[in-house]
Amino acid sequence: MKIIIQGARVIDPANKVDGRFDLLIEGTKIKAMEKDISPTKDTHLINAQGKLVVPGLVDMHVHLREPGREDKETIATGCRAAVAGGVTSLACMPNTTPVNDNKSITNFIKRRAQEVNLANVYPIGAISRGSMGEELSEMAELHEEGVVAYSDDGKPVMNPLLMRRALEYAQLFHLPMISHCEDIHLSADGLVNEGLISTLTGLKGIPREAEEIMVSRDIILAKMTGGPIHIAHVSSAGSVSLIRQAKKEGAPITAEVTPHHFSLTEEMVLRFDTNTKVNPPLRTKRDVEALIEGLRDGTIDAIASDHAPHTLAEKEQEYNLAPFGIVGLETLLAVSLTNLYHTKKLDLDTLIAKLSYNPAQILKIPAGTLSIGAKADICIIDPEKKFVVIGSQFYSKGENTPFQGQELIGAPIMTLRAGKIVYPLDEAAGSFNNLSNSLR
Repeated sequence: MKIIIQGARVIDPANKVDGRFDLLIEGTKIKAMEKDISPTKDTHLINAQGKLVVPGLVDMHVHLREPGREDKETIATGCRAAVAGGVTSLACMPNTTPVNDNKSITNFIKRRAQEVNLANVYPIGAISRGSMGEELSEMAELHEEGVVAYSDDGKPVMNPLLMRRALEYAQLFHLPMISHCEDIHLSADGLVNEGLISTLTGLKGIPREAEEIMVSRDIILAKMTGGPIHIAHVSSAGSVSLIRQAKKEGAPITAEVTPHHFSLTEEMVLRFDTNTKVNPPLRTKRDVEALIEGLRDGTIDAIASDHAPHTLAEKEQEYNLAPFGIVGLETLLAVSLTNLYHTKKLDLDTLIAKLSYNPAQILKIPAGTLSIGAKADICIIDPEKKFVVIGSQFYSKGENTPFQGQELIGAPIMTLRAGKIVYPLDEAAGSFNNLSNSLR
């Protein structure tokens, strides 16, 4: 099958492309990118004038919950949410039930993703057995089965010797360590950012130092071992400064930020809406500004959703009882466009790089590019499309979004994976009728 995407502004940070081009897809791959490509009678046309064509997004921090908590999310519903958000490749965290600390769980996740056949799913293996932080997981077996990184995710590796050994061992497989930086002794039982809002609400605070101390430790360990560490969901100005300095000194450090951390502040907690309960917590305006500056100057490499679906019953509990986490796959791009691009805080080329090429490079996966011969994983975006966030309309099982009721500007309107339309779902079913008009 041949497809031509016509007349779009094509942005491909991997090849420094930003201009008006046609894109020819043959089978599963990108065949050509030229100013004007003439169709043949067996070519399907997609009229994308006035739209953006970018590499399929790469979300390197997702919780799919399966196996074990299919009431919260399944690989199928998570992948539907992903492609609806323009994400064609995602890396899923190991905090399933049981934990992904052995090859059988990794194999299960890969098989289920292949059966669903919507997005590319890359499992992340646990650093320690059961993510308990006491002894290393079967890291070699996990590598052989295809994990792309190691992480204990929401359970930080408090033992620095174990983290050192994990870094040394992971270098044999050239895989990064993804670190949830939190000193659990400082953050113990905390719910929100420590400061004025925690005082006003009476909710126990989590000091930013709980994150920054562990960021410092991991930077030191990365320098000591030479093993790459990726800092997940950076939330404080202090962490940004530490990472910036570490990069200047040549430390093998990369970092990500979430849309909720660069868009929202701790004032949201005053509503006692449990959809504002995240870990690390929402912080201050000063922290938000520092995160955006970190995105601008390259200190922060990637934007990731930290998609964490929960059931309504769990999130409808009192603030201190509700679990941490929000959904984000379906708002990843839209929130980023609204609060970074449309506010002129980040240009489109830089933004798209942090949503696609950069995370793919960190994970060393074949994604995030529109190179000739590359797999045709593509997101078509209407940068001016306005919509109101309604959690109950998500493809994800989770509705727990702090952006509920907010109007966002910019949205994916079509997603292709390996040359096949996977979103909208009616087109994914195989119909190419009226494609030339479908994006108007």
